[in-house]
Amino acid sequence: MRRVRREEVDSGAHPSGAPDPGAVEGGDGFDALLRATGDAPADRALIPAARQKGRGWLAGSIGAVLVGVVAIAAGPMLPRGAQAPSPAAADDAVAPPAAVAPPVAPSPSAAAESSPAPLRISELVDRVWVAELSARTGIPFRPLRAYTGAAAHLAVERPECGLGWNTLAAIGRVESAHGTIGGSWIDADGDAVVPIIGIALDGTASEVIRDTDGGALDGDSVWDRAVGPMQFIPSTWAEWGADGNGDGMADPQNIDDAALSAARYLCEAGGDLTVPSRWIAAIAAYNDTIEYNLQVAEAANHYARLG
Repeated sequence: MRRVRREEVDSGAHPSGAPDPGAVEGGDGFDALLRATGDAPADRALIPAARQKGRGWLAGSIGAVLVGVVAIAAGPMLPRGAQAPSPAAADDAVAPPAAVAPPVAPSPSAAAESSPAPLRISELVDRVWVAELSARTGIPFRPLRAYTGAAAHLAVERPECGLGWNTLAAIGRVESAHGTIGGSWIDADGDAVVPIIGIALDGTASEVIRDTDGGALDGDSVWDRAVGPMQFIPSTWAEWGADGNGDGMADPQNIDDAALSAARYLCEAGGDLTVPSRWIAAIAAYNDTIEYNLQVAEAANHYARLG
């Protein structure tokens, strides 16, 4: 299976009028933590760590922070404030936080349902709930609609996967600061205002991946580059790119398309993501380094607590 890679993206100040992902309640503390550990993508370029072999090192390192991440997918789907049933206490492990599922938006009328409408994942989840979640987590509203909508769609398309919105949000945070890296941001249509394009994958700070798309997606006809807010390489996008906003095209620079594609990729790579080892395997398929897995696990657990 082709791998999605996190690659270096040129950093830059947010343009005038662009949303600041750390300016909303709930974002400052986590961004400060990432800066303290050198992991804040909005403040520095992203360079992948050296690739690691095997899985033993990964499972042991991530286990301590993974329980809440898996719980948001494994637990019952509840709107905020509802009481989750207590899990069976098989041992002395700390009970994970209750999962919070995106409340489904009202269904169209029967007349409208007579002809199938294009899939628009951002419309699958209640806007008010997303706005409240955005305020709690510090995740900008528009990308959060895509993460939650993609998770809601996969809950129907692949219910056995158990993918939580917080996992997609964590990947979006680590990959591109939710589309705000390099002076970009996600507009109302879900598009990256400044195209997000990574470094040339020429072996200097990455794998060697020669051009596979004639530069159509990344503007480079010699080397491939990761593109968009979820940082797909062109060969992976050719296989997994999906239309998440109903415009008839699959665009890696559109957060709806990218989030839906990432969700399907993760479910295919990991299977049942409510099982910790399968969640780890899915994230490793996205980027097979311990640094990356730890960053995603910590971010996903953080969002699970706030969700």
